[in-house]
Amino acid sequence: MQPRFTNAFPDPRHAPADAPLAVGGDLSVLRLIEAYSRGIFPWYNAGEPILWWSPDPRFVLLPRELKVSHSLKKELKKDCWEVTFDQAFGQVIRGCAHANRPGQDGTWIVDEMIKAYHELHAAGYAHSVECWHEGKLAGGLYGVSLGAAFFGESMFHRVPNASKVAFVGLVERLRQWEFQLIDCQQPTRYLASFGATCWPRELFLRTLGNAVSAPTRMGKW
Repeated sequence: MQPRFTNAFPDPRHAPADAPLAVGGDLSVLRLIEAYSRGIFPWYNAGEPILWWSPDPRFVLLPRELKVSHSLKKELKKDCWEVTFDQAFGQVIRGCAHANRPGQDGTWIVDEMIKAYHELHAAGYAHSVECWHEGKLAGGLYGVSLGAAFFGESMFHRVPNASKVAFVGLVERLRQWEFQLIDCQQPTRYLASFGATCWPRELFLRTLGNAVSAPTRMGKW
């Protein structure tokens, strides 16, 4: 059954390029699904109201255009790595929340966000990718899946290359499932090294509309 949306958000096509398009509301499963399906995501700091964004340009990776460096290809061949899906969602999201990020003071993955994405995971829309190194959780990432689109939220690592191994594992799985795009939200050198590029928001929203019309792979992956 398709969720019954509330049309609670302004049209993202007319949103500011680098400022929130909406403030407030809640982080219910229904509202989050509606937001992601329209190219909108929450991003705010502790003590702030919920801020909703749809930036222009948008950072996007097409699964078929993944780039893997020669050194990472060598790393992926080592027997010490194992990649799993939806085996430790809580550990992954908290690992992302506690990760040290240069230039950032604190984390935007506040307790309210953690609770909301746990609920989205229980509903079958949010997923984690775990990277294990010699049997211990070494890194991973989490995000949201709707139709043939994956919306990356955050990643972390405790062992060098662990988040890279997890990301490659995710993209390879999405490529097998014929996903159309991975939303990386904001430009980073890290994701650019994998082939992500900036898209005009209009192109992103048009492509997203087609992607989310495909059936969603619900439940654990």
